[in-house]
Amino acid sequence: MPVYVQHETLNRVSDVFNAEALWQAPGLALLNRRPFLRDLLERAPREQRGRAATRCFSHVTLVLPQDEVDDDRHLTRGARVRDLAQTLQALHQKDFGDLLGQDEVRYHVLGSDDLEPGQVEVKFGHAVYLPAPGEEVLYTASVSRDSAIWQPVCPVYPNQRLTVLGADSARATHAVPGWPFAADGNILLINDGPDAPPEVQVRPKEAFDCAFDAAGGYYTIRARGTETAGAPARLLLKLTPARPVPLAVSLQPSPSVGAPPAPRTPAVWKTRAPTLDDAELTAVPVLHRAAAAAAPVPVGQDATYAPVMRQRVSLAALALPRLSRYRDTGAAAIEFGITRDLAVGPVAADGLLGFALDASDAVHAITADGRQRIPVPSRFAPVDGVDVRVLAPGPQMAERYSAIVCLPQAPGLPVLGGTRHVFGRAVPMLAGLRVLDAGCLRSADGVDAGGADRLGLSRNAFGFEASPEGYRVTRESATQALYHLDERFGFVATIEPAPGEAYVLPLGHHIVAGHYVLRVEA
Repeated sequence: MPVYVQHETLNRVSDVFNAEALWQAPGLALLNRRPFLRDLLERAPREQRGRAATRCFSHVTLVLPQDEVDDDRHLTRGARVRDLAQTLQALHQKDFGDLLGQDEVRYHVLGSDDLEPGQVEVKFGHAVYLPAPGEEVLYTASVSRDSAIWQPVCPVYPNQRLTVLGADSARATHAVPGWPFAADGNILLINDGPDAPPEVQVRPKEAFDCAFDAAGGYYTIRARGTETAGAPARLLLKLTPARPVPLAVSLQPSPSVGAPPAPRTPAVWKTRAPTLDDAELTAVPVLHRAAAAAAPVPVGQDATYAPVMRQRVSLAALALPRLSRYRDTGAAAIEFGITRDLAVGPVAADGLLGFALDASDAVHAITADGRQRIPVPSRFAPVDGVDVRVLAPGPQMAERYSAIVCLPQAPGLPVLGGTRHVFGRAVPMLAGLRVLDAGCLRSADGVDAGGADRLGLSRNAFGFEASPEGYRVTRESATQALYHLDERFGFVATIEPAPGEAYVLPLGHHIVAGHYVLRVEA
């Protein structure tokens, strides 16, 4: 495999800012075995014909001890660093001018805490590129292990043809945080210009599989023959084109990202004496309180029905409410996680993927790599074979909901056909599907506020009866919002049956009540 980055260390340098001392040995010091920068460039030409060099490298990075760089910045405002780069550039142009062609000589000086006094690291090669002043970024490379938390690695510039990503910066252009593969592996980004799509290759070829996921918009790289937690080690790579907006604007974070919600005094969570009719009230948005109407009394059934079929109700997704509508309750965040067994519950340290909704209605993904705000819609593949989609609610539901999280595995419970049931906060029927009923709500000061079901789910939300053509749904609470979604979670209608009538929900479709998107199945 070719050497993409030439990396050497010059030792015992008395003055790391002395360009002539770094460039070559003084006089005719033929017995001096120490390498110098000029010698390194001669021994590793960019192109050669036979033993004769025809081109040399023109972009060089120097790394000095961090203390030396800091002292220069404090005492001379970085003048010695600038003089070092300019002097080496002139020496390089003087000694290798016939091997440069149209290439421009560029030097860049950095500092590192890993170097001892008197040490200088030198990097140049096919995968070392220094951008020109004012050169705009073509695209940015970022990596992820779970497709939820993305970490930026490096920018790529229009004239930067080859970029190598790897375990450390000694053998690659840039080191990848959390590199999951062997140290000798590399990812190559090949850029043939702004008009050509970038090309991604892996080295060594026989050690990796690389494929582009068009749905996710990223490359999936897997190692052959090595496994992590029972699955092949993998890394996701995304190449994001530079935005046309100015860089200073595109990098500005949203004011709501990372900002702690303002402390509020809880209004609904205060202890109160239970009444005979209602021990717990449902939190209702302040600006959308409806007059409480008496729930219709179910019509008695004189006939007796024998169960004719066993059907099933599954929790297909979770509808995240707009917490900004419940500010008077003191609710500041809803958090839940998906375990490695694909169960849903409170966020766990060893969970597969978690989600959080803050008081400003921003949605965040949570993994072992941290927490990051995500756009809606989004799609995640935390491990191979697991697909988690975050959908935007339809316009008719956008006032109440900020996102719909489709679960990778829908837990379900059987129901008997011909028997009328009720779903709600105070009903044991289907209680196993109410996964946000405990440990998922946070107050403004971060304290566990218990279950989130009081935000939008009535004690008796709706009644339903399974039948061969679907489910006959009746609204049990006048303030309960119910929505009908099709098999692809597309909005169909708001469920508002007339008094004494039922709304027929076809098999395979979904009903939204509170946070829960329930699918009715045969």
